[in-house]
Amino acid sequence: MARVGLVLGGGGVVGQAYHSGVLAVLQHDFGFDARDADVVVGTSAGSITGSLLRLGVSAEDLAAWTVKAPLSGDGDVLRQMTEARVPELAPFRPWTLLRRPLRLPGPHMVARALTRPMQFRPMAAGMALIAPGRHDVVEQLAALRELEQPGWPERDLWICAVRRRDGRRVVFGRPGAPEAPLHLAIGASCAVPGYFTPVRIGRHGYVDGGVHSPTNAAVLRGPGIDVVVVIAPMSGPTGWRPGIFTAARRHSERLLQREVRALRAEGIRTVVFTPGAEEQLVMGNDMMSRSRLDDVVAQAFLAAGAHAATPEVAELLQEASGGAG
Repeated sequence: MARVGLVLGGGGVVGQAYHSGVLAVLQHDFGFDARDADVVVGTSAGSITGSLLRLGVSAEDLAAWTVKAPLSGDGDVLRQMTEARVPELAPFRPWTLLRRPLRLPGPHMVARALTRPMQFRPMAAGMALIAPGRHDVVEQLAALRELEQPGWPERDLWICAVRRRDGRRVVFGRPGAPEAPLHLAIGASCAVPGYFTPVRIGRHGYVDGGVHSPTNAAVLRGPGIDVVVVIAPMSGPTGWRPGIFTAARRHSERLLQREVRALRAEGIRTVVFTPGAEEQLVMGNDMMSRSRLDDVVAQAFLAAGAHAATPEVAELLQEASGGAG
């Protein structure tokens, strides 16, 4: 039976809505139940979606919760989250990050750049050096902390963050990674530099795993995975429209394509879902905005359904649906 990996990329609350729309159509029309994936890799918003899946939340309930529709009889986890108060967030403007002061790199970051130049990512290091933001991401995730069970989820959940002292990616939940409470690992993965404050785990501060890559799909090389399903809200074609947000999306798309090539070079069959022009228009440029989540879910559902119905993708999903679990 095929071993299945699921990669959930970053993208704020809008990205979570995109996840739920794609996962809902894959479950409803193609029988792919994301809860059965052998390994779930979550980055930033994807770490929240992945954790909810590992708590037993179905994709259809995720979509219903996002659009405030009635939940199924199994939706107790999301009902509890709905009751929790979530502090309002200021609009997220990517260009404001460029105005934030930078601290000087410390000796650990310099040493990593000199000793491991092929693994060192200057952009990731630069983002890790941005001054802390004003919002507390752990406070935003208080409801998840209430749902947290002792220890890490039994089934593999890998949560990607970046260690601030040297810009190195850390994959919590993967063998050999530092131990961390689940809610702090999620908070670290979501701590957008300059917007949220870094999350301290043990002796180190951590920031958003999207600093290294919005998807981090290539971490699935090697663990015996046969099929990977990637959902990447921050990627997708942009044409040549100007602007910092479209530039960031192009960068994300380049990283994603590199990661997909790395997976396929290992013989891992991969299917990717990214927002096209219509979904991007609905998603807008403020990934923390809750104003159009209904439209994001609907557009993601329709577009992902059309993509999944193509013969090559449908064949891979059929294999993933039969092999997961």
